[in-house]
Amino acid sequence: MLIDIIVPSAGESVSKVELARWLVAGGSWVEKDQEIAEIDSDKATLTINATQSGVLRILVDEGTEMQPGTVIGQIEVSAEVSSAKAILTADTVQSQLSTPPLPEAVIPHQPSPINSSLQTEDETNPPITFSPQAIKLLEDLGIGKPDTELTSSNRRITKKDVLAAISTRYNVGKQNEVIDSIADTSTWWSGGREENRQKMSLLRKKVAERLVSVKNQTAMLTSFNEVDMSAIFEIREKHKDSFKEKYGVKLGLMGFFIKALTESIPWFPQVNGRIEDNHLIIPRYADVGIAVSTPKGLMVPVIRNAERLSVAGIELKISELAEKARNNKISIEELSGGTISITNGGVFGSMLSTPIINPPQSAILGMHRIVDRPVAYKGRVEIRPIMYLALSYDHRIIDGRESVGFLIKIKEKIENPLLFLLNEKDPSARLLGLT
Repeated sequence: MLIDIIVPSAGESVSKVELARWLVAGGSWVEKDQEIAEIDSDKATLTINATQSGVLRILVDEGTEMQPGTVIGQIEVSAEVSSAKAILTADTVQSQLSTPPLPEAVIPHQPSPINSSLQTEDETNPPITFSPQAIKLLEDLGIGKPDTELTSSNRRITKKDVLAAISTRYNVGKQNEVIDSIADTSTWWSGGREENRQKMSLLRKKVAERLVSVKNQTAMLTSFNEVDMSAIFEIREKHKDSFKEKYGVKLGLMGFFIKALTESIPWFPQVNGRIEDNHLIIPRYADVGIAVSTPKGLMVPVIRNAERLSVAGIELKISELAEKARNNKISIEELSGGTISITNGGVFGSMLSTPIINPPQSAILGMHRIVDRPVAYKGRVEIRPIMYLALSYDHRIIDGRESVGFLIKIKEKIENPLLFLLNEKDPSARLLGLT
């Protein structure tokens, strides 16, 4: 019996998707609910799971564009296939139960690259052996055959020897340091005339279309201001350990800024609005989009009703959505909507930028790199951690007064976090009964 693998619907507005990649090779056995393929739409990446256990048959190649509902493969489910799988599984389990511990691999004693595979013993030279730990490390790292030779004084290659060889090859000072994958620019930037041609994904094409439409269909301007981060830094330094212990996530900056943003919107509600059918729509809630850079391109997960969340609640939601976006687990619903967005170019080192509005929204707040700068503070010059803020906005709905006032309101809250708790009331005025 053959079970069709059908491309699922990716939302009402999505009429075309692209088969990004197969996660399992054709002819391989797949288990029920196993992830077998990834589908790209112009909004997100979706995963297709096997509906039954069986042998995978691939009918559509990677990179093919199609409509939802298209059959891209089949799963062969039959008594013969299931029986063969059961026998194979039983044989595997039996062999694991009866097989003695892994013997040491033997290779000739001669200058050669790292090789974790078994080799025959040379008749004239005494053998060098690999310990089981060394073999497992080589397999886990997937090193293959590097050009670094292994040396061992006791003629037995241990895990320590493998780590030493890796350290030498990558010029790493410590053997237990994590080795990052660093591209060798000399392999592709060598002065030749070659070009690398890559097909744009549906997500990347959609992002490009939206960015161009913003320029053509909105009157976008950007206002700037600066904010002293000293008070926030003091809070983070004082509570970062207890915050991580209680909530399981790091205390970042985004939670403070989203909290400041949502509490500033009631003073300038236009920044949270949009134009729709010649009407101004002003929501009485804040669904905040967070720009996240992923290998697939820019995604903007949305925190629903962010105005109801505490700083801790915002940080937890950010962690959840960002992790889903980077691992292609984000849903269409979590990317849809949004009344205002926020982006942090400072994580990449940006000092100042003009972020682009995410339509149909009318405003986006841009955070940037924090730099120690000399500023006037209480009649004297001090070195303070300063961040530049940018608010890009649609001038059709937001005037300069609102944009500047909105930034100043956020600045006030970040520089005096007590305002988060006092609802804009001056503590000294409350003490004197003036409010």
